Amino acid sequence: MNTEYLSSEAIGLLKNLISIPSFSREEEEAADYFQNYIESIGIETRRKGNNIICLGPMFDLKKPTILLNSHIDTVKPVNGWRKDPFAPTEINGKLFGLGSNDAGASLVTLFQVFQELSKTDQNYNLIYLASCEEEVSGKGGIESVLSELPPITLGIVGEPTEMQPAIAEKGLMVLDVTSFGKAGHAARNEGENAIYKALEDIHWFKNFKFEKKSPLLGPVKMSVTQINAGTQHNVIPDKCSFVVDIRSNELYSNEEIYATIKENIKSEVKARSFRLNSSQIGEDHPFIKRAMKRGRIPFGSPTLSDQALMPFPSVKIGPGKSSRSHTADEYILINEIEEAIEIYLQLLDGLTI
Repeated sequence: MNTEYLSSEAIGLLKNLISIPSFSREEEEAADYFQNYIESIGIETRRKGNNIICLGPMFDLKKPTILLNSHIDTVKPVNGWRKDPFAPTEINGKLFGLGSNDAGASLVTLFQVFQELSKTDQNYNLIYLASCEEEVSGKGGIESVLSELPPITLGIVGEPTEMQPAIAEKGLMVLDVTSFGKAGHAARNEGENAIYKALEDIHWFKNFKFEKKSPLLGPVKMSVTQINAGTQHNVIPDKCSFVVDIRSNELYSNEEIYATIKENIKSEVKARSFRLNSSQIGEDHPFIKRAMKRGRIPFGSPTLSDQALMPFPSVKIGPGKSSRSHTADEYILINEIEEAIEIYLQLLDGLTI
């Protein structure tokens, strides 16, 4: 397999995608370009919204199916960019541009791997999915597509992990919590201060520890991140609302965490969603065993991806470093793209699952 040629194609494609703004829920132009590119080289596509789907040409329902997935969308540029985020710039082995690291490099390398492996007879089927709305966990993204795909045996999720396999990933649940009191004049001994009521529950969130600690992901983490109360300085507030960011480990479902919270706090609590659960795949899975034999080191990832929406075994692995994501002057190393294609092919070519 000519990985040098595949790398060159991936880099050219990535540069073109960087030049097209593709913020979450605004990916149409980038998706159009990518779909046209795929079809121009003779690969059939399906499209749902801004999600692009390709099935391997030798698809056989009697075989297990591997999904290769990464996302088209990016966050908006943060302050501090010294370069044009939409002008791909190659300097000293680095390719700068918005989405180059998260997750453009994964998107284009997985596509090259899909093309290459689709030419061969494998023990599995391949589906390639370029999804949208990943950065906002949007319902128009991968969640809208999975139910229409054939049964998936394994998902390979392309995100920047330095090509190490993330075999567990923290989930996310956001809570809106509200305490209620009674308004009164601050100068007189009247009213019931909702802030003081909220403080009791905030103290609980700060100090409560869920018993089960994951060896890969650590404990469940709860953080109060926003608070709002009061209308003016001389009025006792009758309402105090705050937001709690919860990062779950694979030992608890979001519903279990929510039930424990409701049992322990006095304020009214509502979860925005239960859908972004933690995920895990065992080290005894054939893909992970093969990765470990080739020197890859499994780890637990604190960052959220579309894995949270996959109801089947999945692993997160891709070129780049997570610490570069969502930063000014984001970049990917050219040799990381080359390495990623080689490693993906080593791990997938001849795999039996």
